[in-house]
Amino acid sequence: MLVPTLEEVFRAERGKLLRYLTRRVGSDHASDMVQEVFVRAAGSRQAGQLANPVGFIRRITRNLLIDRARRRERNKIVMFPLDEERELSVPPDQGLQIEAQDLLRIYNDAVACLPEKTRRVFLMRRDDRRSYQQISEDLGIAVDTVKYHIKRANAHIVAMVEAHR
Repeated sequence: MLVPTLEEVFRAERGKLLRYLTRRVGSDHASDMVQEVFVRAAGSRQAGQLANPVGFIRRITRNLLIDRARRRERNKIVMFPLDEERELSVPPDQGLQIEAQDLLRIYNDAVACLPEKTRRVFLMRRDDRRSYQQISEDLGIAVDTVKYHIKRANAHIVAMVEAHR
């Protein structure tokens, strides 16, 4: 079986490679990348002794795509529009941070106000990530009772948060 030359592979594979790269990098860059693939292939020391020139071309293509992705990631620049009304030196609005702190305080107060057994069941579920079955076994109560305490705790916390809005 006769192994095709790089020139023959270029003629046979150019269209497929162009379509493949167009899907990956867009039509603006695809034809340049096809040229780069074949320039690299032709300039390779292995060019005259390839057993599988099509596979060689595909490997070069993959490597170019990987290199391009790495370069883009490394050179990533975040662009954002500048509003003339905003000054860059102004710190971000702290209102959200204050609101989050208040919400956390209300939540912690609500949990602290729960009856002892309800709080214990709730914290075992939330903090220890135990299943209803595990809590049931640990406390010696029915799974339905565990569900009742969780539901009661959630309702109490929601009521406390709503009352402070």
